[in-house]
Amino acid sequence: MKHFSTVLLLCAALNALAADDSKPVPATNTTRIAKPAPTEPLFVCDFSNLPEGALPASFMVMQGDFTVKDLGTNKVMELPGAPLDSHSVLFGPVTNSNITVSARVFGTAKGRRLPTFGIGTGGVAGYKLQIAPGKKSVELLVAESEVVASAPFNWEPGIWTQCKLRIRKTGDASWRVEATAWKAGEAEPKEWLITFDTKEAPVSGQASVLGSPFSGTPIWFDDLEVRGEK
Repeated sequence: MKHFSTVLLLCAALNALAADDSKPVPATNTTRIAKPAPTEPLFVCDFSNLPEGALPASFMVMQGDFTVKDLGTNKVMELPGAPLDSHSVLFGPVTNSNITVSARVFGTAKGRRLPTFGIGTGGVAGYKLQIAPGKKSVELLVAESEVVASAPFNWEPGIWTQCKLRIRKTGDASWRVEATAWKAGEAEPKEWLITFDTKEAPVSGQASVLGSPFSGTPIWFDDLEVRGEK
């Protein structure tokens, strides 16, 4: 009986370890990377527990003085209002399809000067959703500047904008890129603003956020997420 009880205790311990192993693995500095699964995020960061200042090592700044900024009510990643150039930072796992990237972005206007900003997949050479307030549109870019699709979008300054970009493999040699944006806090649109089909395989790379502070005022980023798709 004593031996049987010991076996039961050992089995219970092994089951507990197996259950614990299924949970997302935390990374440093409140950035969380989970095992790839269709229903779990691969990367999440809301900056809430990060100290102000330099970004953690889990971010790769390509260009720009991105820092963690404490707004008092919450913390964000800030891109300063100068220099007036194109800036970006990479984060999350390397992927190329069956992936969704999302983030909230906040910018302001100064007179007729307006910022541009967005999110991306596939690193520097991948697809990007860009909000272009000067054109009153949302654009789908590939690489750094080639616009392959666009749709009307009325951006409101001083309001958080939710951005979402998805790439899915739809066949043996076909992929669909979908992009949308809406005012944060409102219901997500039922239809994607942009749908783009391609026979060219997406390049592999990390997710990104990007911004050009042409208004001369900071751009804030929050609630970064990379999620696997079936």
